[in-house]
Amino acid sequence: MLKKSLAAIAALGVAVTLAACGSSGSSSSGTTSAAAGSAADGSSAPSPAAGSGSAGAAASAELPPIDPAMLDGAVIGFAQVGSESGWRSANTDDIKRAAAENKVDLQFTSAEGDQAKQIASIKTFITQGVDLIAFSPVVETGWDAVLNEAKTAGIPVILTDRAVDSDPSLYRTFIGSDFIAEGEKAATWAKTEFAGQDKVNMVVLEGTTGSAPANDRATGWNNILGNDPAFTVLASQTGDFTRDGGKKVMEGFLAAHPDIDLVYAHNDDMALGAIEAIEAAGKVPGQDIKIVSIDAVKAGMEALAAGKINYIVECSPLLGDQLFQASSAVLGGQQIPARIITIEGEFDQQQAIAALPTRQY
Repeated sequence: MLKKSLAAIAALGVAVTLAACGSSGSSSSGTTSAAAGSAADGSSAPSPAAGSGSAGAAASAELPPIDPAMLDGAVIGFAQVGSESGWRSANTDDIKRAAAENKVDLQFTSAEGDQAKQIASIKTFITQGVDLIAFSPVVETGWDAVLNEAKTAGIPVILTDRAVDSDPSLYRTFIGSDFIAEGEKAATWAKTEFAGQDKVNMVVLEGTTGSAPANDRATGWNNILGNDPAFTVLASQTGDFTRDGGKKVMEGFLAAHPDIDLVYAHNDDMALGAIEAIEAAGKVPGQDIKIVSIDAVKAGMEALAAGKINYIVECSPLLGDQLFQASSAVLGGQQIPARIITIEGEFDQQQAIAALPTRQY
């Protein structure tokens, strides 16, 4: 394992350097960037994906620059959650792009939403003795055993996009969005949009049950509107982050509740499915029924530009550069933050129209 040998040498070098500089050598785990503060307070941040011409998301300022020697030929296993949405496809493409650019030997698997299948992939990576494992977990719970196996084997783990409820010592960092802040931003828009109305009948298209984004986007929404008597939740059901799921669930909502004012969709794909159901019911999405969604994938942005969605909170899938920047640091024996939050924005119709010409996903 050449990379592990190099990492051991690099770790020794880092330790000597810290001692020589008078540093305490304490871990930077738990620190956050300015980007994290921006996301957490619910303010709108500029979107790298919307305004940048680069192939991937901006590299993280809180991580050291990539050391090509650490990544060239490194065997990294990536266990993707699946291919449930346009967001996920863009995420997969960006990770593969960044791996190729950095000459990483990427071992890629897709669980297609099956936790058992994802755990089996991670176990295979451990058996193969890869240099590093990264994965986007299907759900938050049930990872302790396999993460302990990776730790025993001396293989570092990085989480992307979704969190787990395991002991943080079992993985090196989590790279992704602040899902609670996303829900808060969506709810803040709704509160402003329907200000002054005594009653707003809403339905919720939930993400995959038990997943971090579904849990946290619900929490964020409730943080802002959970106690607001003007907003009445008529129904809330999972559409599994898929367009077809969103359509089927919305069809049921419309049949049971003819007086829906607002749809809160946990992602764009479900919102796009809801649009199909609303139109089939003879109503006008964006007017008769307003829609707020999260992700800002290109198809969602096009619907927003056309007025069929009213507002979108961004969740960038372009995590490839940050993933391999973190991987380089970990393989080089360097300390990195335990939480790395991506910088993301928000879009109304006019902002979507302006962003679409250079939209990367």
